[in-house]
Amino acid sequence: MIRAPRRDELERLRDIERAAGVLFAEAGMPEVAAHEPDPAEALARYADAGRAWVVAIEDVPVGYALVDIVDGDAHLEQISVHPDAGRRGLGTMLLHHVCSWARDQGYQAVTLSTFADLAWNAPFYAKQGFRVMTEDELGPELRVLRDEETAHGLDPARRVCMSATLGR
Repeated sequence: MIRAPRRDELERLRDIERAAGVLFAEAGMPEVAAHEPDPAEALARYADAGRAWVVAIEDVPVGYALVDIVDGDAHLEQISVHPDAGRRGLGTMLLHHVCSWARDQGYQAVTLSTFADLAWNAPFYAKQGFRVMTEDELGPELRVLRDEETAHGLDPARRVCMSATLGR
């Protein structure tokens, strides 16, 4: 059910992210919903690096995850599930897959940045074993990512960086 994306599915991944953006519009954040997903070429780079996965139903992607390497840790860059496939645990499956991959690759932690106050963001990750990082714990690359988010209009007061330590 979880596998690498195929080249002919990359536009579908962009459609999944757009559809998932509707949830942000419904939460009063239309600017987040309007954000255009990464182009297919960028998604292809993740796939080529072995850091992209889809969750599929009947071999059709309904969700995906992308991972960067930030400050020497795996960093969940994106995770999206189409709302039509939501509430089935597929996002949780993707997250667990990312964490297992990161552990198998020898990373000590998975980090991410997310909205603190949206149920499907920080509270969801907290239930999965992630914790909010203190300012002192942020590495230089994660600080740059946070600053880039702010420059793109995301309110830093509503954002948190989180981390899950990976056991052996």
